[in-house]
Amino acid sequence: MTTDAQMNKDSIDKLENTSLDDVYSQLKTSSDGISSSEAQSRIGQYGYNELPEKKENPILTFLSYFWGPIPWMIEIAAILSAILQHWTDFGLICFLLAANALVGFWEEFQAGNEVSALKAKLALKARAKRDGNWQEVEARTLVPGDIIRLRMGDIVPADAKLLEGDPISVDQSTLTGESLPVDKASGKVIFSGSIVKKGEAEAVITSTGVNTFFGKTAQLVAEARTESHYQKAVMKVGDYLILIAVGLAVVVFFVSLFRHEPVLDTLQFLLVLIVGGIPAAMPTVLSVTMAIGARCLAKESAIVTKLSSVEEMAGIDVLCSDKTGTLTMNQLALGDIALIESADEESVVLAGALASREEDQDAIDLAVIAGLKDKDSVKGYQVEHWTPFDPVHKRTEAEIKGPDGSDFKVTKGAAQVILDLVADKDKIADKVQNAVDGFAARGFKSLGVARADNGGWKFLGVLSLSDPPRPDSKDMLAKAAELGVRAKMVTGDQVAIAKETAHNLGLGTNILDASILDTEKDQTKLIAEIEAADGFAQVFPQHKFTIVSSLQQGEHITGMTGDGVNDAPALKKADAGIAVSGATDAARAAAALVLMKSGLSVIVDAIEESRKTFNRMNAYTIYRIAETIGLLFFITLSILVFNLFPVTTIQIIILTILNDGGILGIAFDNTTPSKKPERWNMPRVLLVSTMLGIFRLCVSFSLLWMAINVFDLDVRHLQTFIYLNLSIGGHWTIFASRTRGPWWSIAPSGIFLALVMGTNVIATLISVYGIFMPNINWALAGFIWGFTFGSFLIQDMIKLKVYKYLVPEISILASGRRAPKAA
Repeated sequence: MTTDAQMNKDSIDKLENTSLDDVYSQLKTSSDGISSSEAQSRIGQYGYNELPEKKENPILTFLSYFWGPIPWMIEIAAILSAILQHWTDFGLICFLLAANALVGFWEEFQAGNEVSALKAKLALKARAKRDGNWQEVEARTLVPGDIIRLRMGDIVPADAKLLEGDPISVDQSTLTGESLPVDKASGKVIFSGSIVKKGEAEAVITSTGVNTFFGKTAQLVAEARTESHYQKAVMKVGDYLILIAVGLAVVVFFVSLFRHEPVLDTLQFLLVLIVGGIPAAMPTVLSVTMAIGARCLAKESAIVTKLSSVEEMAGIDVLCSDKTGTLTMNQLALGDIALIESADEESVVLAGALASREEDQDAIDLAVIAGLKDKDSVKGYQVEHWTPFDPVHKRTEAEIKGPDGSDFKVTKGAAQVILDLVADKDKIADKVQNAVDGFAARGFKSLGVARADNGGWKFLGVLSLSDPPRPDSKDMLAKAAELGVRAKMVTGDQVAIAKETAHNLGLGTNILDASILDTEKDQTKLIAEIEAADGFAQVFPQHKFTIVSSLQQGEHITGMTGDGVNDAPALKKADAGIAVSGATDAARAAAALVLMKSGLSVIVDAIEESRKTFNRMNAYTIYRIAETIGLLFFITLSILVFNLFPVTTIQIIILTILNDGGILGIAFDNTTPSKKPERWNMPRVLLVSTMLGIFRLCVSFSLLWMAINVFDLDVRHLQTFIYLNLSIGGHWTIFASRTRGPWWSIAPSGIFLALVMGTNVIATLISVYGIFMPNINWALAGFIWGFTFGSFLIQDMIKLKVYKYLVPEISILASGRRAPKAA
């Protein structure tokens, strides 16, 4: 099947091969342009030259957070509380529901609008020929068929075909990723959003708005919606717990019918079960944990715009990186020099610098001037006459008066053009060609330099120019590899340039031409080839999008770095899009992580910090499932065996608010980042948490038996006794779940320890002084503290056995999902 990229390329080729007369005919225009009335009519046909911005109703967005499995369970609990007229329970349940909705809504509200940022990049004004006269118009009012005039520094306002005239040079690096300006002659297509670097030209507009190359990129951004692994994990946990709660509720319901229990009592049974089975605070706790991680990243000058990316960064195993401006400086630099008729390299550079003008701020001129070892060496030379570069003659020339009063000329430009100036070119032609071919094989641009004194031109040498890597790029990629993250370079440059850059960065040189993405029809084979590649060359935005999407289909958690408009779709599609320092607004808005300082070393810091955050989230999830399972089965068995409520609804709500409030300290806990990518292993999480939950069930049931048969407590005081067990015992469970080794192998942080123990003290005071419940004495409270701590030590030993013996087995048998391939 033909890809969007191929279709786009084919349409561009077709347009460039169509004569201007045929284009005029198709667009119903001429070299004199169109009338103002016709322009207005065509706006009705084609729409304005802008990107449509989809605005969502904030009220509907907020209400959407009340829809879904976990909100449904909370809402059912609220309805049952109202039916039973338990208004305190009803108020607390509604508070939980509203709190979760507000947290989720605020996170989404903070996210940027990618399409509006892309829209802001369009040129605001343009010069168009209307009614036979040149006039300045708003760029949004341009239509296909308009004739426009472009000058150096202008942003091209829409896709257009150049009319007859001199060639121009345009910078389209933010659109295509090409590191060098591109010469465009008559008949060639120029893209909306590119910048005119040299020359002036007239062009006929062929596409506007969403139909431009730029607009199609914006559409890709809008379509790139990726559900985070965090969202999937929360849904799986919620489904698992809700399934258990519903199953147990059905059992309790039928047993109640069999026992001929009153309907209101049965509803109360169900209310207690449902409230106990809702992981109500789970989204809030996990969001706060990620928010704290985001704050830590901000200290490293990495701003998180999509909160779930904090967790996604922990699992990245493939990092696709744009080359130009990301891995490289996006600044031309002088490289090796091939001597032809000069005795030393500095003479070649000096001649090239004299044939350059710093005030023009041309990238090639600045690179040659910067290549001088002695910056003062050009002082004393006076430029008598200057001939600027033009795409026809392909060279610059300067007439110079030297410090000694001598007159000579210097020139630099395309090597073949400079060779044609030399009288003895046949003698040196092979030497020049070998130098040019050698630089081209390494992906370098070549410049010939010549000097003419009183006689003819003398070919001094060939300069090579390249876009050098950032100083820290190689080190960052090496450190990322140590963390189990393989980098793949993605660039709009030619394969030779990509291979040379990859070699300099320490990457492999298996660079694929992006055309394979247009021709490969077998998706499985395509994924395998993308996984095996070290990088891709000559890519369009659609190619980057395809690369990221294919890797995700291969079950890789994929990161993408970039800085240009051309990177925006892939940045949005990636599990973790990273906009580097100096990125365009479009790239920043599409990315989930924005680097605010130059260099890429912060990416490694971000990965390590994200893995710490993931460990905290994983620990809380195991704790939450374990406690919910233990509580659900404990309540059900208490009803079935003893026909009593071991806890009241309000006690469960207090338990949820107090315990999860204390567990928020997990966001500040000490942990060690893994040396390999982390991802949600739900079979392992469910196995470990279920085993811990079953043990907690046994502990609670043992205490219930003691409360009835040893301490001879009545039902109301028994419920307080059990409540304190659930609160304190649950907090001991978090100490078991936070490590895969012994509970003391990683010391808890001071904040975490203080919050957990503080809420344990509060729960004890509530129980002893009878706040919201009948009181128990200090002796019983002390007994619970001692019993639950001793039980916790056994629970931790069980955890170690589960990780040692059962987790490896469940990892082998788990689901049908294949392990991610080596990328």
